[in-house]
Amino acid sequence: MNKNLGWKLILIIATLLFFLFGIIGIPSNWSGQGLLAAMTDRIHLGLDLKGGTHLILQVQVNDAVKVESDNAMERLKEDLRTHKISYTEITAPDPVNSPDKIVIKGIPPESTSDLRSIVSDRLPEYDANSGAENSWVISMKPQSLAELKNRAVAQAIETIRNRIDQLGVTEPVIQEHGLGQYQILVQLPGVDDPARVKEIMQSTAMLEIRQAVGGPYSSEQDALQQHGGVLPPDTVLMRGKNIGTQATDTGEQWYLVSRSSAVTGRDLRTAEPGRDENGVPDVRFTLTGEGGRRFFTFTSAHVGEDLAVVLDNKVQEKAVIKEPIHDTGVINGRFTEQEAKDLAMILRSGALPAGIKYLEERTVGPSLGTDSIRAGVTAAVIGMLAVLVFMLVYYHGAGINADVALILNLIILLGFLGYSGATLTLPGIAGVILTVGMGVDSNVLIFERIREELRNGKTPPSAVEQGFGHAWITIVDTHVTTIVTAAILFIFGTGPVKGFAVTLTFGLAANLFTAVFVSRVIFDYILSRKQRGEALSLG
Repeated sequence: MNKNLGWKLILIIATLLFFLFGIIGIPSNWSGQGLLAAMTDRIHLGLDLKGGTHLILQVQVNDAVKVESDNAMERLKEDLRTHKISYTEITAPDPVNSPDKIVIKGIPPESTSDLRSIVSDRLPEYDANSGAENSWVISMKPQSLAELKNRAVAQAIETIRNRIDQLGVTEPVIQEHGLGQYQILVQLPGVDDPARVKEIMQSTAMLEIRQAVGGPYSSEQDALQQHGGVLPPDTVLMRGKNIGTQATDTGEQWYLVSRSSAVTGRDLRTAEPGRDENGVPDVRFTLTGEGGRRFFTFTSAHVGEDLAVVLDNKVQEKAVIKEPIHDTGVINGRFTEQEAKDLAMILRSGALPAGIKYLEERTVGPSLGTDSIRAGVTAAVIGMLAVLVFMLVYYHGAGINADVALILNLIILLGFLGYSGATLTLPGIAGVILTVGMGVDSNVLIFERIREELRNGKTPPSAVEQGFGHAWITIVDTHVTTIVTAAILFIFGTGPVKGFAVTLTFGLAANLFTAVFVSRVIFDYILSRKQRGEALSLG
């Protein structure tokens, strides 16, 4: 054997071992069951094979727009007071359908230029247009509005992904879905408690710490009555849990809290479940440096007064500030241990920028996934065996060459799935089967060209060289055009379609290596062991 052929054989064997390791790693048990378990640990199965939950969510982007408009209204009020510009009221006339519009009434004509300057400097994403009777309409620019909505979807995807990752779901699919509908596709293979996952994904879990001004009250009317029918300036009423003695039959109370927050969930560094001195589950949080400084300033100025821990616009806890607090706090809420863990996880992953609505929900049972695996594997095995037998019958000795190349092609493809962590779906199995067919096509092109050269009187070594040389261009052309098509499917497809494109693309790349390089090395090895003039076995 010449040296050139020797290093080629070493390369093929090394490639085989490398991708075999990608498929099974180092099994703890070398029995059939142990090898199968090692393979399933390294090759992740998709929703259609493993079972799980399929969800389509819609982000209520107007919620994010409303929050932005509320902040803009507060900034306008502050700036108008600073510039001593009088007005009668600032409202959002249609917060549900047009939350991007703010109306200011009663602006004196001599203050219009100052108002325009304030909007231009402090709210550059808004336009100011005059209306009737000294009123002004402050509306968000179309480009800014579109960017805000798209950003809300992107933030929702990131937040949901963080929460799902902390739940330990293997290979979830979380991506934008649909065209212009602000939808998110979520596929969770192997999830056995979809209700809990849905609750965790949907919770906004926005933490706020505000000053508690009054309460608890048994009802809104009770709160208004105790304040002469008018709430104090810059305060709001919020529902709360049964903390004190004023609970209604439903356990609901009302609290009067400051409109602005001392700190919010955005100031959180981390949150962890814990237990209080009585062993009751709670959630302990730590603030960032800036959040801790603001919290210290707030608590220092209100020692002896009450603060309210607000979660999702509901008062969870009311406590007395006994001394200045720096950067740590505790949320008590009569949680179960699981509720405390889930709340801590949601707080760590951040609040959703807007609410979400479930448009579609499907559950794929594990038994259906098992049936899909069995049917897909059966189809792949039968197809592979049929191809191997056909190549042996039709091409005799050369058919062994083709079969070895096809088996190596399959090993490389499965090894790639193991190394890359790509998810194997039912369409992905179809991609594997199609790859086998493309591999056979390549071998047929090469073998028929070699046959033609032999019929023209060429010697076996010359026929092999000419056969591979002439078939190479055709093989590359067919593979490149198919890979381009697969790339388009990957770019514009979703979920299982992408799985099909991935397996097909890498399978075709592996086929170029096996059908051309490996097959040629096997032919060269066989020729090196034949006597001069001895015929090739090509059927």
